[in-house]
Amino acid sequence: MTPFEHPRLIADIGGTYARFALETAPGRFDHAASLRCADHADFHAAISAFLGGLPSTTIRHAAVAIANPVDGDLVRMTNYHWQFSIEQMRERLGFETLVVVNDFTALAMALPRLSVEQRRQVGSGAPREPSVIGLLGSGSGLGVSGLIPAADGWVALGTEGGHTSFAPHDEREIAILRFAWKQFSHVSFERLLSGSGLELMYRALAEHAGVKAEALSAPDITQRALAGADRVCMDTLEVFCGLLGTAASNLAVTLGAFGGIYIGGGIVPRLGEYFDRSPFRARFEDKGRFTDYVKAIPTYVITAPNATFVGASAILEAQLRSLETGSGSAILDQIRRAIPGLSPAEKRVAEHVLAQPRTVLGDPIAEIARAAEVSQPTVIRFCRSLGCEGLSDFKLRLASGLTGTIPVSHVQVQQSDSMNELGAKVLGNTASAILQVRDQLNRESIERAIELLNGAQRIEFHASGHYGVVAQDAQFKFLRFGIGCNACTDPRLQVLAAGVLGPRDVVVVISSSGKVPELLEVVDIAHARGAAVVAITASQSPLARKADAVLIVDHDEDVATHVPMVSRILHLLVIDILAVGVAMRRQAPNEDGTQPAVPAPGRRRVAPGVSASTPLARLTSHSR
Repeated sequence: MTPFEHPRLIADIGGTYARFALETAPGRFDHAASLRCADHADFHAAISAFLGGLPSTTIRHAAVAIANPVDGDLVRMTNYHWQFSIEQMRERLGFETLVVVNDFTALAMALPRLSVEQRRQVGSGAPREPSVIGLLGSGSGLGVSGLIPAADGWVALGTEGGHTSFAPHDEREIAILRFAWKQFSHVSFERLLSGSGLELMYRALAEHAGVKAEALSAPDITQRALAGADRVCMDTLEVFCGLLGTAASNLAVTLGAFGGIYIGGGIVPRLGEYFDRSPFRARFEDKGRFTDYVKAIPTYVITAPNATFVGASAILEAQLRSLETGSGSAILDQIRRAIPGLSPAEKRVAEHVLAQPRTVLGDPIAEIARAAEVSQPTVIRFCRSLGCEGLSDFKLRLASGLTGTIPVSHVQVQQSDSMNELGAKVLGNTASAILQVRDQLNRESIERAIELLNGAQRIEFHASGHYGVVAQDAQFKFLRFGIGCNACTDPRLQVLAAGVLGPRDVVVVISSSGKVPELLEVVDIAHARGAAVVAITASQSPLARKADAVLIVDHDEDVATHVPMVSRILHLLVIDILAVGVAMRRQAPNEDGTQPAVPAPGRRRVAPGVSASTPLARLTSHSR
């Protein structure tokens, strides 16, 4: 194994313990330590305590697997009170990269790397390769995940499957459900298949048996059950294993997990041979009409002590490879495409950014200008040429691009493609292009364009050729707001229409290239008449430089072989963004379609016929 230049910090954070180690070479974990969460005020205090006990060393990269859904920058633990901002934590610790993922997502990524000695099969069945793999395990909660085979590896599922509703199997489990209902309106599998769940089931079964429950912790219950020293504890552990079999079986049929179901967590691996003799496998196969289906699926107990570390390390390694290549950064791709249209000085800035994108994130403008051998105003002009307001805005987009997790790719359609392959490629290419445009759009430019449109007395939508339908779609949408508007697609009419614009009017010019002479003439006439110009166009284009507000849409499309299908969709989506923005600033219409002068009591602002979608991606890591 080749040692890393700097050791990497790997952590596994649960509701009770926080485990840390330094990965000094691939798969080699040194200085492992397990700290009680209760002994530390927050995550920063725990990680600082671990680092404080180490010899002086430099750590640049870290990966944290945490028993919690990771959705955006703010992390709030479900079964403990710790919470933190990923970016603020990265800065406080002085790391270049901090990747935070769900602990079972990390454990799932370790499964393909487990050797035969690091797992123990329970029951029959044999895996099919390649097939979906399921994972669940009990500890402070019930973690659930899975792996889907992909062409170049595996895709891990980040789920909260432990919160699916519990369904009892027999009278004893009905008694447990009734007991749990006294505390919880919704009883999930996690309420029972966890440390606190063992304690709840023990009290429920003691009441069911008519005996007094003792104040026993989950480890006490497990120890007494394994020793055969307490009938209620024995029943509790037996029910626990049976319920886990049902939960595993549900996961198997949900995912079609013919690659097997793996059991991890902090409880089952400690049960040893007892688990193999328990009702787990019998309940796993008890699936009615689907019994033969699940009998073919193998089940394994993970015995590797550092499996979560292995998975978190794999995710961190993949993230670092992505950062080094910059393949996932939409703004870097935009810079590469823009280079031919840049001035010689701006090209030097572009080349410096492409060569050292992560260094640029932390450097002040003076250092960037010195490294590129240009003036500071040239750096600002370069940023604005990409649709950014300035250097700070450019750095935000660059950071977002470097830490994004959704790859953007374009797959060429071939003559030999089947209809299914053709459809998949067209849809995939369109989705990739949409993600690129999402990263290119600038918040200030969107707000500026929306304000201009919302305050306009009249709006003209100008486009030519294949993009005429975009202008017509925009006219239809904005007429519904009661705004006087027109779609103009004939070059001669465009010039005439621009000649009657006034100071309170806005012309929206839609052009993929931004170089159409007639449209550039419209912009000049509109400005001479005092009207504002909003452009939906490519960066570095003459149109982008002339407009008052620019919404950048960069998409390379071979218009010589087919019509610009994807580009039109991107322009239509930008129109939708503007329509949603204007709708949000306007009142809901009366029943007769007129606009009320003042908001009616209880009336809320709504977008007529337009809805906004949820974000397409989640941020799970931060890098300087």
